Amino acid sequence: MQNNDAMSGLSRRDVLGAGAAVALAATLGKPGLAVAKSPKDLNFSLSVPFTGQDSFRHIIAGYKDAVAKLGGTLTIADSNWDVKKQTDQIASFVASKPDALFVLPADPAAVSKAVVAATEAGIPTFLCDSYVPGATVNSISMHNNFGMGAATAEYICKRLNGKGRIAIVNLPSNEAWDVRSHGMRFVLARYPDIKVVAEWAFSLTGSVTPRQAVDNMLTAHQDIDAIWNAWDGAAIGAALAIRAAGRENIFVTGIDGGKQAFEYIKSGTAFCYTIAQSFYEEAYLSVYCAHEVLAGRPAPRIIVNAAYGVTKEMLSGDIPDDYDQPGVAAKLGWQRIL
Repeated sequence: MQNNDAMSGLSRRDVLGAGAAVALAATLGKPGLAVAKSPKDLNFSLSVPFTGQDSFRHIIAGYKDAVAKLGGTLTIADSNWDVKKQTDQIASFVASKPDALFVLPADPAAVSKAVVAATEAGIPTFLCDSYVPGATVNSISMHNNFGMGAATAEYICKRLNGKGRIAIVNLPSNEAWDVRSHGMRFVLARYPDIKVVAEWAFSLTGSVTPRQAVDNMLTAHQDIDAIWNAWDGAAIGAALAIRAAGRENIFVTGIDGGKQAFEYIKSGTAFCYTIAQSFYEEAYLSVYCAHEVLAGRPAPRIIVNAAYGVTKEMLSGDIPDDYDQPGVAAKLGWQRIL
């Protein structure tokens, strides 16, 4: 998926990764404050928005395995996508004075005050999957959301040879995930013959599902060639709607990765391409950084984790459920694109 610029000599991956490279260049990290505890006696708290889907299953496994291997005990709170509940859970964790706090925000902006309160209370704080505006935490382990949105849009535009009509399913309820849409639009701006004929924004509190939204799009528009989705759940819903409507000419993309998404891609549905994130490793590295800080050593301020562009051709064998564990993607022959 290289797109060389003859004038600059830079590949598309170089351009998309520029922001991440700048961030990584600044990963000097301040020395942590060593605690007078053995690693096995460390108490960690983890606040997550949800535990019941593929990506979060991998994230929770990464946290649990890292704590089991590196030392400590882990307490987990699931807010079920309720931002106020997550804010209250973070405050409760801060009051319990854990040795370190891990937060995967349901909405980065909405939990900002709670995370700032944690850092002001002197709790070493580590973010997973997202930054939090206004909060200076010890370390962030995340993915390049802008790059993933751009890469999936690039796939669509190239497959359509730069000309066609597309629909879009956005995910604006989380500031970090909404950045994927910015990446998508950045790419579409270079393809004037790709026309957006329908667009829908998913709301966590809404009554309309992605499947229902795409059903409506297909009814209203008979000329859709492809559907860009901000996450795999929407891509799966879109694939089901396309099959029900008998519109086999339409293809869809997603972002996330995991066994369920891979099964849809492998089986030849309209869902044909996703950017698979390294969820397990993302969480594992967050725990690793906490141990480094608590041992009095510096840790990276930002880690941008590997992401892989996955097609049907890459899934010829067994569906890989452990692709995001260290070293597994390389054994599968997958190449990091972000």
